[in-house]
Amino acid sequence: QVQLVESGGGLVQPGGSLRLSCAASITFFGLYTMGWYRQAPGKQREFVANITKASITTYADSVKGRFTISRDNAKNTVYLQMSSLKPEDTAVYYCNVNRGFETLWGQGTQVTVSS
Repeated sequence: QVQLVESGGGLVQPGGSLRLSCAASITFFGLYTMGWYRQAPGKQREFVANITKASITTYADSVKGRFTISRDNAKNTVYLQMSSLKPEDTAVYYCNVNRGFETLWGQGTQVTVSS
Protein backbone atom coordinates (compact mmCIF):
# COMPACT_ATOMS: atom_id res chain seq x y z
CA GLN A 1 0.00 0.00 0.00
CA VAL A 2 1.33 3.42 -0.98
CA GLN A 3 1.62 5.59 2.09
CA LEU A 4 3.65 8.05 4.14
CA VAL A 5 3.97 7.50 7.89
CA GLU A 6 5.30 10.23 10.16
CA SER A 7 6.72 9.71 13.63
CA GLY A 8 8.78 11.49 16.25
CA GLY A 9 6.41 14.20 17.41
CA GLY A 10 5.79 15.03 21.04
CA LEU A 11 5.91 17.63 23.77
CA VAL A 12 9.11 19.65 24.10
CA GLN A 13 10.12 22.74 26.04
CA PRO A 14 11.02 25.98 24.25
CA GLY A 15 14.60 25.81 23.04
CA GLY A 16 14.45 22.03 22.78
CA SER A 17 14.87 19.70 19.82
CA LEU A 18 12.96 16.94 18.07
CA ARG A 19 13.58 14.80 15.02
CA LEU A 20 10.66 13.82 12.84
CA SER A 21 10.77 10.88 10.47
CA CYS A 22 8.64 10.03 7.47
CA ALA A 23 8.77 6.49 6.11
CA ALA A 24 7.54 6.30 2.53
CA SER A 25 6.12 3.14 1.01
CA ILE A 26 6.55 4.25 -2.60
CA THR A 27 8.63 3.00 -5.47
CA PHE A 28 11.48 5.09 -6.81
CA PHE A 29 11.57 7.14 -3.60
CA GLY A 30 14.91 8.65 -4.58
CA LEU A 31 13.44 10.33 -7.67
CA TYR A 32 11.02 12.56 -5.81
CA THR A 33 11.15 15.82 -3.92
CA MET A 34 9.97 15.19 -0.37
CA GLY A 35 8.45 17.89 1.77
CA TRP A 36 7.36 18.77 5.27
CA TYR A 37 4.35 20.98 5.98
CA ARG A 38 2.63 21.96 9.21
CA GLN A 39 -0.78 23.13 10.34
CA ALA A 40 -1.39 24.98 13.57
CA PRO A 41 -4.86 25.16 15.14
CA GLY A 42 -7.06 27.61 13.27
CA LYS A 43 -4.46 28.20 10.56
CA GLN A 44 -3.87 26.96 7.04
CA ARG A 45 -1.33 24.29 6.28
CA GLU A 46 2.02 25.87 5.47
CA PHE A 47 5.25 24.83 3.84
CA VAL A 48 8.17 24.05 6.15
CA ALA A 49 10.92 22.50 4.04
CA ASN A 50 11.63 20.23 1.11
CA ILE A 51 14.50 18.24 -0.34
CA THR A 52 14.98 17.32 -3.99
CA LYS A 53 16.32 14.10 -5.42
CA ALA A 54 19.70 15.84 -5.59
CA SER A 55 19.37 16.74 -1.90
CA ILE A 56 18.90 20.43 -2.61
CA THR A 57 16.97 21.90 0.30
CA THR A 58 14.53 24.78 0.68
CA TYR A 59 13.17 26.19 3.92
CA ALA A 60 10.46 28.55 5.02
CA ASP A 61 11.91 31.76 6.42
CA SER A 62 10.34 31.01 9.80
CA VAL A 63 12.44 27.85 10.28
CA LYS A 64 15.62 28.70 8.38
CA GLY A 65 18.68 28.13 10.54
CA ARG A 66 16.75 26.06 13.08
CA PHE A 67 15.38 23.11 11.07
CA THR A 68 17.27 20.70 8.83
CA ILE A 69 15.68 18.36 6.31
CA SER A 70 17.53 15.27 5.12
CA ARG A 71 16.80 11.99 3.39
CA ASP A 72 18.04 8.42 3.41
CA ASN A 73 17.14 6.86 0.07
CA ALA A 74 18.25 3.41 1.25
CA LYS A 75 15.57 3.56 3.95
CA ASN A 76 12.93 5.45 1.94
CA THR A 77 12.85 7.96 4.78
CA VAL A 78 12.96 11.74 5.08
CA TYR A 79 13.81 13.50 8.33
CA LEU A 80 13.20 16.89 9.86
CA GLN A 81 15.62 17.84 12.62
CA MET A 82 14.12 20.69 14.60
CA SER A 83 16.18 22.74 17.03
CA SER A 84 15.67 25.92 19.05
CA LEU A 85 11.97 25.17 19.04
CA LYS A 86 9.51 27.96 19.79
CA PRO A 87 5.90 27.86 20.97
CA GLU A 88 4.87 29.07 17.51
CA ASP A 89 6.27 25.86 16.04
CA THR A 90 3.40 23.99 17.69
CA ALA A 91 1.45 22.25 14.93
CA VAL A 92 0.68 18.96 13.28
CA TYR A 93 3.55 18.18 10.94
CA TYR A 94 2.85 16.38 7.65
CA CYS A 95 5.09 14.65 5.16
CA ASN A 96 4.33 15.17 1.47
CA VAL A 97 5.36 13.91 -1.94
CA ASN A 98 4.10 15.00 -5.35
CA ARG A 99 4.53 12.21 -7.86
CA GLY A 100 2.94 14.10 -10.74
CA PHE A 101 -0.01 11.75 -11.10
CA GLU A 102 -0.78 11.97 -7.39
CA THR A 103 0.10 13.88 -4.25
CA LEU A 104 0.47 11.93 -1.04
CA TRP A 105 0.18 13.12 2.55
CA GLY A 106 0.91 11.33 5.75
CA GLN A 107 -1.46 11.28 8.71
CA GLY A 108 0.61 13.86 10.58
CA THR A 109 2.47 13.94 13.88
CA GLN A 110 1.76 16.45 16.64
CA VAL A 111 4.54 18.72 17.85
CA THR A 112 3.82 20.80 20.94
CA VAL A 113 6.33 23.33 22.23
CA SER A 114 5.40 24.45 25.72
CA SER A 115 6.89 24.93 29.15
